[in-house]
Amino acid sequence: MLQYILKRVLIFIPTLIAITLLGFIISVNAPGNPEERMVTASQNDGSTGSQSLSQIVEKKRWRTKLGLDLPVFYFSLTSVSRPDTLYKIDDRNEKEAIDRLISIYGNWDDIQKYYKSLNKFYSSQLLFVPDTNVLKQHNKNAVLETMNQLKFEASAIKGTYDKTVIEVKMNKIITLLSSYPFLEKFKPEFEKVRQDFLSIEKNASVWKNYIPRIAFYGFKNQYHRWLFGDGGKFSKGLLLHGDFGTSYVTRQPISDVIYSKIGWSLFFSMLSVLLAYLVSIPIGVRAAAKRGSRFDKSSSIILFMLYSMPSFWLATLLLMTFANTDALAWLPASGVKPALGYPDGASFWEMVKISFPYIILPAICYTYSSFAFLSRTMRVAMLDVVNQDYIRTARAKGLPENKVIWKHGLRNALLPIITVFANVFPAAIGGSVIIESIFTIPGMGSEAIYAIQTNNYPMIIAILTITGFLTLVGYLISDILYAIVDPRISYK
Repeated sequence: MLQYILKRVLIFIPTLIAITLLGFIISVNAPGNPEERMVTASQNDGSTGSQSLSQIVEKKRWRTKLGLDLPVFYFSLTSVSRPDTLYKIDDRNEKEAIDRLISIYGNWDDIQKYYKSLNKFYSSQLLFVPDTNVLKQHNKNAVLETMNQLKFEASAIKGTYDKTVIEVKMNKIITLLSSYPFLEKFKPEFEKVRQDFLSIEKNASVWKNYIPRIAFYGFKNQYHRWLFGDGGKFSKGLLLHGDFGTSYVTRQPISDVIYSKIGWSLFFSMLSVLLAYLVSIPIGVRAAAKRGSRFDKSSSIILFMLYSMPSFWLATLLLMTFANTDALAWLPASGVKPALGYPDGASFWEMVKISFPYIILPAICYTYSSFAFLSRTMRVAMLDVVNQDYIRTARAKGLPENKVIWKHGLRNALLPIITVFANVFPAAIGGSVIIESIFTIPGMGSEAIYAIQTNNYPMIIAILTITGFLTLVGYLISDILYAIVDPRISYK
């Protein structure tokens, strides 16, 4: 058995690699700038269209912490025109603009000179503070507005690649620099920016875009760091310690959020499967043993009626009936425990007793829809078994009908039911978004919908990755149960 499990795990490895790679690709290409989401709004200095120095420093810190200052993968297929250091550019919009300029003109050396001079000019605007005499001679608000406008235009040029837009912005900057005498000193610096931009078009080498090149980065890249960490400085690694990164919303480790939420989702998933099997298997076996009887027909009608009821409708109906002060206020309406929590020093069984009323309604909503599917699956499998020769032989020997059905028939009819069990584990991480939202259950379902609403991509990727992993675990357990239930199936 151990050898079989090891073989199955080895087969799963390529799938796990594909799952992690897919999750990583989605996270890398997700819209938005992660470092910008990590920068607090309180750092905004009130300037329009530009960034304060504190914001720039904070963004660089978060880029390093999130590993965004590293190349994406072990290698990349690129062209001769592109350098292998574009990943070092902090601003994503600026990096995309540079990449488009390379695609248009192909001469990286001239583009690099242009951006160096442009960044020098932009930095000089950020660092420049008009002295007191200047502010006395001119309208203070007008001077500050002009400085902010200069920063805005320079920042806009850094993030664009369109020649027409760049020329319009440059003309605007020239006009602004002519507004006050003290700004004249920046004209030579900006004139170099203009000349460097003209050199890009003059020395265009588009042909370089069509010569392929492979750039190798080694193990110091984002994907390797995501899987194996960076020695514990900022990341412990997904494979070694289950570190999925940092939440964009709470800035807490994703793994801590999952560990705190998955418990209730796993509990309700396992409880619903247990209850569904305990109810559905006897109903399916009895319906098959008494095919065409009143029990078979009536159970089919009732179960399919339950199956057709939407979970949100039944959950609302149960709340209005059994958790409503105007009807039957027998059960609590939300949560899994009292608002003040469990009493200090409460034992495990005392906590179970306190939470039991909170569990009843969600457990019903989790379970009822499985009755029809599992019972009909069990009925069909049992009907196939009761027509086998060994069942007829057992009856011919005079064995009681109950023994024939429950001992000889049931075991061989369980294989289709076991297949369904493979879905238990992946369902635990995803939870039930609708039910958990209605009953305010602090599980993975409510966390998943919150992550989608807030564009919390690390959490979404973590749920995707763990769901894929748990799906493989479910298949492995199902395969093992096949061999336990049916001796004809060999581990070999």
